[in-house]
Amino acid sequence: MKLFDPLRAAARAFVDSLPSRVPLSLPLPDKTPVRESAGINGLGDDEAGWTRLSANGMGAGNTRDLTPMSHERMQRLAEFLWQSNLLGNRLVEIPLAYLMAEGVKLQCADPDHQAVLDAFWQDPINNWPLKLTARARDLAILGEQCYAVFKNEASGHVRLGYVDPRQINEVVLDPDNAEQPIGVITKKDRKGQYKKFRVLVVSDKPDEEMFSRRTAAIRQDFRDGEVFLFQVNKLATGSRGRSDLLGQIDWIDAYDEFLFGELDRARFMRAFVWDLNIKTATPAEVEARARTFKPPTPNSVFVHNDGEELQPKAAGLEAVDMSTAARLFRNHVLAGATVPEHWFGGGGDVNRAAAAEMGDPTFKLMTARQTQLKLLLECIGRYVLASQPDVKPDWADPKWKVTAAFPELVSKDLTKFASAMREVTAAVIMLLDKGLITEERALGLVADVAGRFGQEIDAAAEIVKAREERAKRQKDQADQDEGDAFTTPGAKGAPADPADEADA
Repeated sequence: MKLFDPLRAAARAFVDSLPSRVPLSLPLPDKTPVRESAGINGLGDDEAGWTRLSANGMGAGNTRDLTPMSHERMQRLAEFLWQSNLLGNRLVEIPLAYLMAEGVKLQCADPDHQAVLDAFWQDPINNWPLKLTARARDLAILGEQCYAVFKNEASGHVRLGYVDPRQINEVVLDPDNAEQPIGVITKKDRKGQYKKFRVLVVSDKPDEEMFSRRTAAIRQDFRDGEVFLFQVNKLATGSRGRSDLLGQIDWIDAYDEFLFGELDRARFMRAFVWDLNIKTATPAEVEARARTFKPPTPNSVFVHNDGEELQPKAAGLEAVDMSTAARLFRNHVLAGATVPEHWFGGGGDVNRAAAAEMGDPTFKLMTARQTQLKLLLECIGRYVLASQPDVKPDWADPKWKVTAAFPELVSKDLTKFASAMREVTAAVIMLLDKGLITEERALGLVADVAGRFGQEIDAAAEIVKAREERAKRQKDQADQDEGDAFTTPGAKGAPADPADEADA
């Protein structure tokens, strides 16, 4: 599907604003090629004047980014497809449900630090339990998130505002480190004003120690506050994040066009017209009859003589099974998103066992996104702790470690892991009895299986601790056995009976 150059898109703005569904690829009458003032369209002469959004040329400044106009159009179309297209919506919402349907929490082992995190997390303005899902959704649709930081210098309490990614005009990169963003410049408002935010780097060191002298001087010009900037789907030296739907935009819309075409075909096949044949009539008589003719209603009577013949005529469209073509389009989109076909009602020949195996690549991608969100929240959590007055964080100390706790992506089949645990345990016991393996290595093998249950075991430390507990249990048992032992009074070595002593 071909999409128009951004300079021509303004001519169709009223079409895009219509509430009803509109095609994204209707050509304008103007055949004169119109190109952007900067950038490369990347197409041959046979397609001059057209540009495909998902294969658009890059800007002249940074060849790893879309041109600014194309980036804005990507964001607008991704939002449009999420709202209006069932397939586009599900490609965003299904991973989101797996990632955080049961909620997310920031945790810290130290009780005082946990209280600080809870105050930040539950703050009525931050309100992360309510807002996190929407922000994760925007990260997937728009490719980036930008949070303005507001800190109470007296109490250290932190609140985050939201900078709309669609209002970002430019992300400035460190000239001496091309993968590090240092500033965000917003678009101009109606008064021609814009803001320059400094990208926050969580560190107890000043800019002069974190960046080169030239970069530190550039950051001094960004005086409108600090922001957290998080991006996905970009190259290391790219400046802008990209939507999860970018690669599928054209194909999702093509699939939508195909389905609406089939809907039109079905409607046309049910349509018919009345054919009134008037024999031996002059043109004037035909015209007069046309003005007075009324199509017969159901269960009515049409009375005529031999000079007229009335018949219904239907379109000569053949019923064609297009399910194979529909499946081809749909699977092409789903494959690009690494989503199994049976998740969208297209079971095909998939049985339950095969379906379970086919979900592994999808869950791996979801785990990767969950890891990104986890690092995002933990970075914010560390900043919240470091913002407390009169503190100097020691990130190597466990009490300063911030963890974002996410729900489990998928329920594990513990039956096969339990069976594996039994077999591995029996095998290592036999090897230990024959002296063919060390205790640490044996416990390490068991720990590998235990890791499937979510249990982390340090084999060396566990052996030391287990021996200490075993020695303690043996000592306690020996003490108990000694206390429970019965000895006949008066026997050698037994204590004397007090009654006997009194009689004596």
